[in-house]
Amino acid sequence: MPEYVITIARGFGSGGRTVGKMLAKKLDINHYDGELIQLASEESGINIELFGKADETVKTNLFKRYNKSFGEKLITPDSDNFTSNDNLFNYQAKIIRDLADKQNCIIIGRCADHILKDNPKVIRLFFYADEKACIKNVVDMYAISEKEARERIEEIDRSRAAYYKYYTGNEWNDVNNYDLCINTGRLGFETSVEVVLGYMRDIGLNV
Repeated sequence: MPEYVITIARGFGSGGRTVGKMLAKKLDINHYDGELIQLASEESGINIELFGKADETVKTNLFKRYNKSFGEKLITPDSDNFTSNDNLFNYQAKIIRDLADKQNCIIIGRCADHILKDNPKVIRLFFYADEKACIKNVVDMYAISEKEARERIEEIDRSRAAYYKYYTGNEWNDVNNYDLCINTGRLGFETSVEVVLGYMRDIGLNV
């Protein structure tokens, strides 16, 4: 049985994904990000491109509340709604729950913190940074202008917030959703990893 599962929500440009990968390497555990899409596609038999198009985006009524089943009520292939965004989300939720039941791991994005909110072994992290730091990280990563980076950050964070609101009913950047919120712009990536490891030791985990 797993001792812990770490979920990571992150502002675009904060380096949350990078910190997650570094943390996974330190802990010698798997981390799941885009891999969740592949696993959900294999589980459902639905084309992976459909999962990619729906990934952390939502194009329907933003005020809809989440389906509390979180992967338990999957739509069958004979239904017209089999490839709906909600069903794609539920397949990802099922994969997230299955992973959390089987192994210590890190799961990035996809409302994993909320999907696993009733799991006492979950450590819910949120990584953020000031605008200047985020812009610099995005410029360095994608070789685009600062203006383009700022626009991309605003667009992606807005999309993530809408996705989270749609499926959980909560605000994506509300600190109450998380156990630990870390400013990577101030601490840097290496120190952010050490802060998480320190927190895990403080709560009694042997890491």
